Amino acid sequence: MSGVAAAEPGEVSVAPAVHAHRPIEPDPAEEVGRSSALRADHTAAEIAALYGQYAAGLGEADAIMRRVIWRALARSFGDAINIAPQAMFRHLEHVSIASGVFIGEAAMIQGHFRGDCRIGARAWIGPGAYLDARALVLEDSAAIAPGAKILTSSHSGLPPDLPVNATEQVTRLVLIGAGADVGVGAVILPGCRVGRGAIVGAAAVVTRDVPDRAIVVGVPARVIRYRGEAPLKET
Repeated sequence: MSGVAAAEPGEVSVAPAVHAHRPIEPDPAEEVGRSSALRADHTAAEIAALYGQYAAGLGEADAIMRRVIWRALARSFGDAINIAPQAMFRHLEHVSIASGVFIGEAAMIQGHFRGDCRIGARAWIGPGAYLDARALVLEDSAAIAPGAKILTSSHSGLPPDLPVNATEQVTRLVLIGAGADVGVGAVILPGCRVGRGAIVGAAAVVTRDVPDRAIVVGVPARVIRYRGEAPLKET
């Protein structure tokens, strides 16, 4: 690999963060106008069907059209949003996306016709992440790692003589606080709040609220320490 030094086993490489510091420039007026024209001349179903032509494309023209289509469908849509190939959606009319957001390859934002999803500025949604966006808030600079899953609804399971998927569906708000990080393959269950600046470890399953700046791991997730502090003693 020309120009890249070989790393020794156990060696640590440190580099500055990129996404959090990338400038947010206004999108070109022409691009915004194309979204407005699409919304004026076509139904939401027609616009969503058009997305298939550009969803997987790797070129700049495809990336622009992904933004054009998402902006035409979304409740609100900011500037400098990066939508990677194969990122998918449902019911964007109930989704608000602020500026500087990254949505990774094959990520899924599963909105709902009665839903409410708000994604804050500079949020980062990794490849293959799944967001059940019925009742979801990602605050500014929240990060959802590849393969993480956020669930905001579940079946009640009652009465017990019915199949579970025939029972009522209960929705509970999930809030991921500003600057929090949800690790690779982690699962956030309905009704949970992940506090500001908290870290959810890889493959953890969050079943209750996570305090601000806490680091949680395991199934179910438990606090092992707080950022900048010594590990908690086992009891």
